[in-house]
Amino acid sequence: MAISLKVQLHEEKYMRFPNGKLKALTFSYDDGCKADIKLLQIFNKYGLKGTFNLNSKCFGEEYRGWHARLNEQETYNAFANCGQEIAMHGARHVYLSKVPLCEAMKEVLDNRVYLEEKFERIVNGMAYAYGDYNDEIISLLKAAGVVYARTTESSGDFSIPKNWLALSPTCHHTDKKFGELCKKFIDDTPLNYGKTRDSWLFYVWGHAYEFDDNGDWNLIEDFAKKACNSGDVWFATNGEIYSYVKAYNSLIFSADGERAYNPSALNVWVEIRGEIYKIESGKSVIFKK
Repeated sequence: MAISLKVQLHEEKYMRFPNGKLKALTFSYDDGCKADIKLLQIFNKYGLKGTFNLNSKCFGEEYRGWHARLNEQETYNAFANCGQEIAMHGARHVYLSKVPLCEAMKEVLDNRVYLEEKFERIVNGMAYAYGDYNDEIISLLKAAGVVYARTTESSGDFSIPKNWLALSPTCHHTDKKFGELCKKFIDDTPLNYGKTRDSWLFYVWGHAYEFDDNGDWNLIEDFAKKACNSGDVWFATNGEIYSYVKAYNSLIFSADGERAYNPSALNVWVEIRGEIYKIESGKSVIFKK
């Protein structure tokens, strides 16, 4: 017997973000440059969350004449208690696929060890320098304990990542479609798309110095204001997004799909039949029919 689309969609289960929110926003900015300080101020002013990808052997260097990197002490002062996530970007910002694998491993591990010791926290996320990676590098990152790594290959949509070690952002903030995507993310909702009611993730990346180069700091601040006032967006770091999606995917469902158990350390939210359920860590729920 065929099942109607309406019934099928109501029976399907959809991940929802904390407190049942339908949308999440995260940022990823590279290189640890002086312009990061202004970007941090904007993020913290509006409650936005993001990840700053740092090298550990490039402090204070000029980069192609475009901008100055923070020196080592400036980097620590900026990021030690900034309320944002820090992640790896390679010790020396090299093309990982263009050096021997043993050197690539050292590049990753030197970067990770430095950041963890300096900032006294676990650092297991990364952005590929130059967006450069291949299957061997992905295997290397797994061995090094890296759980997610951002590419420079834009998806152009709000889909939830599936391959976390080849993580595609939605777009760069200089993308010609950035304004269009911002408007859609703020004004629209996944509930308007019957066959694709999955939650949305808007993942923006770039380099803070580009706002100086292009004279368009208003671009990010205007979007920050709109996102802050929307009220239905979860602001999270890259690592928080990864951990939440992993926790949701660890849910254990009964054979008939009417009961779910959450074995993870995080509370998660799920929607079924138009109702949102909070499933606390270590607890089960029974869905209402």
